[in-house]
Amino acid sequence: MKEFFAMAKLGVNIDHVATVRQARRTFEPDPVWAAVEAQLGGADGITVHLREDRRHIQDRDVELLRQTVNIPLNLEMAPTAEIVAIALRIKPAMAMFVPEKRTEVTTEGGLDVAGQQAHLTEVVKTLKGAGMAVSAFIDADPRQIDAAHHVGFSVCEIHTGPYANAASSTQPGELVKVHAAGAQVIGLGMQFNAGHGLNYHNVIAIAALPGIAELHIGHSIISRSIFTGLRTAVREMKDLIK
Repeated sequence: MKEFFAMAKLGVNIDHVATVRQARRTFEPDPVWAAVEAQLGGADGITVHLREDRRHIQDRDVELLRQTVNIPLNLEMAPTAEIVAIALRIKPAMAMFVPEKRTEVTTEGGLDVAGQQAHLTEVVKTLKGAGMAVSAFIDADPRQIDAAHHVGFSVCEIHTGPYANAASSTQPGELVKVHAAGAQVIGLGMQFNAGHGLNYHNVIAIAALPGIAELHIGHSIISRSIFTGLRTAVREMKDLIK
């Protein structure tokens, strides 16, 4: 009998639309407009990272996105009191905890859930109590996955940066790690998502992993959209995921 598998959903990260805007501290391009274009291209969700230093996405953006976007909004955030308070007010569909360093260009690795279980348990409980799914962006590390389950996360997004950045000779091994991590996440009753560094060349193998629910992709889609338009760039990524 033929088996049918659900296609992974695509969450489009629009942070770098705001990066271009903030380069001139002006009003364009507007990430809210970008979210509409992404949705028209077939995006299943919108992701933004409200950083503590507000280097790209601003509070105004999150407010307007929550009011206007009618597909799920995923708010990436550090587990700090200020940003948690914003999430509780905005109430995105999903809050995803990620590590932050002021000097990093982009997120450099997964959150150390195992090293801060007590704090995270309280914050996760609070956000889940407000009706949000709560996700942990973590490395493909069994210890971190177990800790995420213990803390109470409903979703684990496995960091695919090591896979995306690996040489062709070592990439298959990194794919195996993501596969194993996904199986562990699902086995513990959490949702298996993946993201970071995925592009039009390396996404297919990740999208084909059993049980994967969502892929969150930003830089590659926004880069292509400069030449093709955002609707087309999103549609092309969706076709690859299929």
